[in-house]
Amino acid sequence: MGMKTAKPPRKPALQTGTASDSLFLPNLCGVRMVFVVVMVAELFAIVLALAPLRVTIEGYWFSLAMISMFVQWSALASCAVLCLARPWLAGLTNQQVTITSFSLILLVVTLISEIAFWSLYADDAINYSHLSFLLRNLFICTIISGLVLRYFYVQHQWRRQVKTESQARLQALQSRIRPHFLFNSMNTIASLTRSDPARAEMAVEDLAELFRVSLGDARSKYAMTDELSLCRRYLDIESLRLGNRLRVEWQVDALPDDALVPPLLIQPLLENAIYHGIESLTGGGVIRVVGRRSGRKLEIDITNPFPGKEPQQHHKGNQLAMQNIRERLDALYEGKGKLENGVHGDEYRVTIQIPYRREQDEDSDR
Repeated sequence: MGMKTAKPPRKPALQTGTASDSLFLPNLCGVRMVFVVVMVAELFAIVLALAPLRVTIEGYWFSLAMISMFVQWSALASCAVLCLARPWLAGLTNQQVTITSFSLILLVVTLISEIAFWSLYADDAINYSHLSFLLRNLFICTIISGLVLRYFYVQHQWRRQVKTESQARLQALQSRIRPHFLFNSMNTIASLTRSDPARAEMAVEDLAELFRVSLGDARSKYAMTDELSLCRRYLDIESLRLGNRLRVEWQVDALPDDALVPPLLIQPLLENAIYHGIESLTGGGVIRVVGRRSGRKLEIDITNPFPGKEPQQHHKGNQLAMQNIRERLDALYEGKGKLENGVHGDEYRVTIQIPYRREQDEDSDR
């Protein structure tokens, strides 16, 4: 076997998710979640103010103001306490998190109830029972907090199930390497083993890298430079078989090197262009890869010669490949990724549009 220059180790793919993903409590430190808590608390205060059967308009507004103040203080204080306790809660089991969160909420309501009672009713303690006031608040808090914690738990379990199913679907979609490519590659490598051992060794390493990525984490992200390098490895393998029939023009300097993309985003499109375009033409043709950045979006065009009317089997395979990539984009980018394909004159063009994401953007979303 020929000697090769050692390649630098690849950087590990950026993994999504955090250690606190197993915690069923939402992130109550975020502005959006605090806004939701305020709105729900106010709706609850309105219901409590409407509960008495006989109440005047003036009495209703006064009652709503007092109840709203108490409920909002209780809700926001509970959010603050659970927010501060979140790092510690992340290391507990679901049962321990439930008991601890429930206890913290009751403690917060108890303290606010004490403050409210001694601030409002201390001078009229004869007409207002201290114990009755406290127990009433704790009883309402027990019901509401129990329902809310149960809702958070059910939502968390549902999200985990959806994420697991999506992960399995993505892994299956990513692992679909056409059998004919594997067979052709192995035949090419076998033919080079004696005539050109060095090129055969390079082809084996390139093929191993393709399979390593295809079997990796479907939700991991690679730098754009790594994805383009993987595509060039794939084209090196195909060029051993197709020779001068395969020509590639790269216009990707406008793509930012720090952009993160899912693995095997571009390679399947190149494989599709060769299988449905180059292989069908006796003289081969040129595949053009054009990349550009447009604001916070990245666009990648892949163009190959169109051989005219495709065989029915090739046409179905082409549609399946496009559907495969659309499903991956939809699962990974939640509707923000787009794929367009079609025939333009004597060329077939595929355009991918995805959000421009960097490693610091991924970290900020965690």
